[in-house]
Amino acid sequence: MNDRTRILAAVGTTVLLFLGVQLGALALVEPFQESGRQAVEDPQNPTNSVLYFGVMLVATGLMLAAFRYDLDWLIRLLLVGVSVMISWYVFAELVPALVGTFVSDGVANALAIVASLAVGAALLWYPEWYVIDSAGVVMGAGAAALFGISFGLLPALLLLSVLAIYDAISVYGTEHMLDLADGVMDLKIPVVLVIPMTLSYSYLEAGSTDDVLEDDREPNESTADESATDESATDESTADGSAADGGQRDDAAAAGSSDTDADERDTETDAETDADALERDALFIGLGDAVIPSILVASAAYFLEAGALSVPGIALNLPALGAMVGTISGLLVLMYMVLEGRPHAGLPLLNGGAIGGYLLGALASGLSLATAIGF
Repeated sequence: MNDRTRILAAVGTTVLLFLGVQLGALALVEPFQESGRQAVEDPQNPTNSVLYFGVMLVATGLMLAAFRYDLDWLIRLLLVGVSVMISWYVFAELVPALVGTFVSDGVANALAIVASLAVGAALLWYPEWYVIDSAGVVMGAGAAALFGISFGLLPALLLLSVLAIYDAISVYGTEHMLDLADGVMDLKIPVVLVIPMTLSYSYLEAGSTDDVLEDDREPNESTADESATDESATDESTADGSAADGGQRDDAAAAGSSDTDADERDTETDAETDADALERDALFIGLGDAVIPSILVASAAYFLEAGALSVPGIALNLPALGAMVGTISGLLVLMYMVLEGRPHAGLPLLNGGAIGGYLLGALASGLSLATAIGF
């Protein structure tokens, strides 16, 4: 495939995965509510967002500590266990709806348990990229629906806003999110979505993400080495020229030459970075980047009745649709930035797009801004 086809295929695959999480969450909203899956007694309480954020910080710290002390296997088992649990929540609603007319309730429930265990087994023994992505969509849809019916509009908006700020700080400031990503990606578990850039790519054969992920330090180090070499050669050439012309030198010409060389090196570095981004075998995006904005999608569909849209199989209204469109818009901008060859915080763009799209959809459905925010 040429570069244009590879980019379009990667972007299209990523969009489809995000849509799978969003539509899956919308399909699960009502079944989860009927089954009593709501995690809190008062979903309108803003402190729910604070509690969730605190739990997430503790979990992040524990995972970083586990990677530091070589307890990767424990993290892998725990996350596979979580995958099985959430998959069971999803299949417990999906399987009976599909086969309930052909088998008894007991058999349908047993099939749901078998399907969730199969997800765990596949993740443990054959975590190829399509297994990771399939499990990720199932987990993402289930998690987004669970949180969507448990977080009212104001708590959901607060959660997305706080997590967007935290993501930016942890990627651009402390950079501990990059360390966490490096640790979890080698575990081959569905906390990331894997988007192949080549038809022959195998996540299993890759062994680790070192040959796939872009390391920003390498181009800079390479550029620094080349700059040192160029400067050394320039110094030698200048010394020879000074001896030949009696030590006289045109300072303006030398400065112009130095500026030209610097511009050429910057251009070459940018070109190398773009080329490296296109030559990578796969792209990775955190599953949380798909789940977190989808919480607002599910919350809007569940807690708002205005602007209801009749779509078979899913709960949908204009505010939820606006949040979906806004998320995908933010995703496209994020993909453009990622394809430039550098890691970026996803939630500022994704959550920002989801919130903006949600508010536009809410206003278009006739809601006041105060009602849309949850007051």
